[in-house]
Amino acid sequence: MVAPRQLSGPRVASPVRATLGEGLCWSPREQALWSVDILEHRLYRDTPTGEHLEWRFDETVSAVAERARGPGLALALRHGLALFDPGSGRVDRFPPPAEEAAHPGNRFNDGKCDARGRFWAGSMDFACRAPTGAYYRHDAEGRAVRALDARWIVTNGPTWSLDGRTIFLNDTVHRRVVACDFDMDSGRIGAARDWLVLPEAEGHPDGMTTDAEGRLWLAHWGGACVTCHDPGSARELLRIALPTDHVSNVCFGGPGLRTLFVTTARVDLSPAQLAAQPLAGATFAIDVDAEGLPAHLFAG
Repeated sequence: MVAPRQLSGPRVASPVRATLGEGLCWSPREQALWSVDILEHRLYRDTPTGEHLEWRFDETVSAVAERARGPGLALALRHGLALFDPGSGRVDRFPPPAEEAAHPGNRFNDGKCDARGRFWAGSMDFACRAPTGAYYRHDAEGRAVRALDARWIVTNGPTWSLDGRTIFLNDTVHRRVVACDFDMDSGRIGAARDWLVLPEAEGHPDGMTTDAEGRLWLAHWGGACVTCHDPGSARELLRIALPTDHVSNVCFGGPGLRTLFVTTARVDLSPAQLAAQPLAGATFAIDVDAEGLPAHLFAG
């Protein structure tokens, strides 16, 4: 598989310096970038022209998808999925998954929609200590099905192979990216197998995305970089250095979906690290000679 090239250095794409940036989603219809600050309970909308808007919630918000049939967005809030209309500020929460009641210390983390418009989101222990994470599949009516009882401390992902037959998920604490057989019609996940295990010096796998050639792009939490990988062998094809350690999520956007957007975080950095990394928490834009895929819309 051909290795892509980096065409520019990282440039700051938003005025925000997030405590925990995440939830990237590019909107082709609005030509705007959605992102969140999980710990500050904020949703952001940024455009290439410099327009910046934000909304604040009374709980964590961690993942974003645009809706196919209604106005606004589907959001992963602390305990479940919700619909949000940025114009009116209205929030309509779906019932949280029943299984999550056994883990009151959990919150939802990363997520996105599959090609059928179902919203996938992983839960995790808020304190990042207990192996209580699971992945849930939400249909158009917001009904949640526990698709994988991962029992991981921190869940991240997902992304899919180009043919939709494999789903990739991240066991972040143990530095594992796993691949599972995936049935797109039913939304069922097969057994997890290790696809990539990061060495300790390279940080922890966080958010990821798939490009139009099927290559996987992976954010390295604690590794100060994004890497691109062959989807079959997991061979590294490109490494992009970032000017801060905690790199949290990636997506493609901009004209032709050829800009790589990257969120980062300030959380868990010492005062000395923050002084040395003044751009910690920034969202970056990087030009690459790769084309992304449009984000799938939530069917509801």
